[in-house]
Amino acid sequence: MLTVAVCMALLGCLQAQALQGHVSIILLGATGDLAKKYLWQGLFQLYLDEAGKGYSFSFHGAALTPPQQGQELMAKALESLSCPKDMAPGHCGKLKEQFLQLSQYRQLKTDEHYQTLSKDIEAQVQREGLREAGRIFYFSVPPFAYADIARSINSSCRPGPGAWLRVVLEKPFGHDHRSAQQLATELGSFFQEEEMYRVDHYLGKQAVAQILPFRDQNRKALDGLWNRHHVERVEIIMKETVDAGGRTSFYEEYGVIRDVLQNHLTEILTLVAMELPHNTSSSAAVLEHKLQALRVIQGLQKGNAVLGQYRAYSGQVRQELQKPEGFLSLTPTFAGVLVHMDNLRWEGVPFILMSGKALDERVGYVRILFKNQAYCVQSESHWASEQSRCLPRQIIFYIGHGELDHPAILVSRNLFRPSLPAQGWKEVEDQPGLRLFGRPLSDFYAYSPVRERDAYSILLPRILHCQKESFITTENLLASWVFWTPLLDSVAHEVPRLYPGGTENGHLLDFEFNGGHLSFSQEQPEQLVPGPESVPRPSDFQVLRARYRESPLISAWPEELISKLASDIEATAVQTVRLFGRFHLALSGGSSPIALFQQLATGHYAFPWAHTHLWLVDERCVPLSDPESNFQGLQAHLLQHIRVPYYNIHPMPVHLHQRLCAEEDHGAQTYANEISALVANSSFDLVLLGMGTDGHTASLFPQSPTGLDGEQLVVLTESPFRPHHRMSLSLPLINRAKKVAVLVMGRTKREITMLVSRVGHEPKKWPISGVLPRSGQLVWYMDYEAFLG
Repeated sequence: MLTVAVCMALLGCLQAQALQGHVSIILLGATGDLAKKYLWQGLFQLYLDEAGKGYSFSFHGAALTPPQQGQELMAKALESLSCPKDMAPGHCGKLKEQFLQLSQYRQLKTDEHYQTLSKDIEAQVQREGLREAGRIFYFSVPPFAYADIARSINSSCRPGPGAWLRVVLEKPFGHDHRSAQQLATELGSFFQEEEMYRVDHYLGKQAVAQILPFRDQNRKALDGLWNRHHVERVEIIMKETVDAGGRTSFYEEYGVIRDVLQNHLTEILTLVAMELPHNTSSSAAVLEHKLQALRVIQGLQKGNAVLGQYRAYSGQVRQELQKPEGFLSLTPTFAGVLVHMDNLRWEGVPFILMSGKALDERVGYVRILFKNQAYCVQSESHWASEQSRCLPRQIIFYIGHGELDHPAILVSRNLFRPSLPAQGWKEVEDQPGLRLFGRPLSDFYAYSPVRERDAYSILLPRILHCQKESFITTENLLASWVFWTPLLDSVAHEVPRLYPGGTENGHLLDFEFNGGHLSFSQEQPEQLVPGPESVPRPSDFQVLRARYRESPLISAWPEELISKLASDIEATAVQTVRLFGRFHLALSGGSSPIALFQQLATGHYAFPWAHTHLWLVDERCVPLSDPESNFQGLQAHLLQHIRVPYYNIHPMPVHLHQRLCAEEDHGAQTYANEISALVANSSFDLVLLGMGTDGHTASLFPQSPTGLDGEQLVVLTESPFRPHHRMSLSLPLINRAKKVAVLVMGRTKREITMLVSRVGHEPKKWPISGVLPRSGQLVWYMDYEAFLG
């Protein structure tokens, strides 16, 4: 679909370029802040660049304001227009006067207003003997107004046959995946995909716009370097010194992740991580490769992010939004997020995305840091920057501000001399005393634009010339929201770390990563913890040891509980391997064990994985590669991070002969035979179970006709939840285990926890009540919310 739409767009562009003609540009929201700060200047620059090249133009500033007042406001906005520094003042004045003559204000409020505009454009074209090439409507208005404006344009102001229509949309493009989909559906009912241009102005920043051309022009040098074998990490950073004052109504709704990371930094991420098309000038190819990159970003968990909020923010919200005195906002104004790509090129390479307000400096950059295994015998004072292999090796796309104060591309001299377009980029002279990322500027081949240009002055001509690769398609937008929405949902109620702001932040926001998890490097000072002092914190509690259903109970806050369970499993594994040479561990699926898998993967390097056999307690009848597969969850959160022999991994055979859990394929019996052959007495060393809100465990459900008794070791069962067909270890097999651990977490389990504490041995009503190892031990692991509510 994406390729077809883009190809149609390109065909329309080629026709427009061949014929050219008159272009009407309608700026909706012409008296707003964005228009005054950037868009009118961008349109003036477009006129300077394109006048005399075959197009003629008219510019219509539009808003809801009545004509006389609107004309005055627009005239004020146009006073600040400026020409490039190298243009003669007289020539500049002449061109500015021409632009002002071509610009007029219009009130666009009703369908009749749009009809009048359309008739006036047609009359002008006819009067001046021109051919209408097309119309550009720039939506510099809030998204809630999009649908009404789109309806009016579609019904009353489309150009006639042979002319194109382009509508330009500014972010935010939704609040989450559902709202973005809803907005996309609304717009799609009025406009074709090839008619829509979603602007992310960061794609017009000169250093960002050069990422793909740079990769293309330096393919020979980069082909062997641009991968997991050579890249240590990638940093995509946007820091601001200003706070959110005056914009707290927007920030309360969106926060830093939606404001910066989901759009600007994600777009940059795709430019760095995507596979490079053979033809980077093909819009269709670039957009398709960006989409592929978005689709291989690994799903984010709460542990992949650290959040902060500058200390004055809640006070600003109370003042600007008239909130009560005790109001405390949970909106993050700082975020660091760790992203991994699920493909061979980038497997294991950390991509760090970070942005925040009220930080120590204003700067934006993309930094690709390469691994360096060299060791130089002579001291650093003898290193020559062009030759020494010991210097850091990095490529930096410097977006702007900071110490350098202008866009730049920097390549370490011990990498290669890059190729850049001579007409657009020039080498930067050394600036003694200037250091970037701890190194003098002389360590780099450094290039800056011959002429600095604003992002909108780069993007507006690309709209005119139909260069769709610089804009966001519907598919790419929704793919981005698919990635970000689960993280946003998971941190919605997290209390962000408070920070004072500016240089006073010190090391308070420094963070580090271990495996797939981010954490702040420094403990939060106690005086910065918000909320009443009477509210207990996790550190106020120790692990609680008690009894539950006549068996040992361990209860704690979630992080402590998972840590304790992981340590207990490791201790059991070490002891079992010491005594018997191997450890047989059967693991349940679902969401509860994910944190345990991650803990085992990143915090237990002494675990005897080489002597451990991993089995599944239950499995959904879906292909093992399906996201709903329990084995897929085990693979994503544990197996890919540890060194366990592949022949020690035993997935359930739910997919045989291209069929799922067909009884005649005897998958359950096959798994039972494998257990009998490898596990002494079919007695697992440890079985990890969970408990559902209906009292089920494994995939053994209330009133299950199989698996609760009898001789079968492995059974096929039916679940009341999708997917309905399951394979599960039977209750008799589970009860042969030497140790069974039941992990129960979350407030939603409180009711079933109370109920099961009172019932007897009634597995047909509550299968979990039938778990009692015949000659082994049962231990319950519950977090405080499940145990105490």
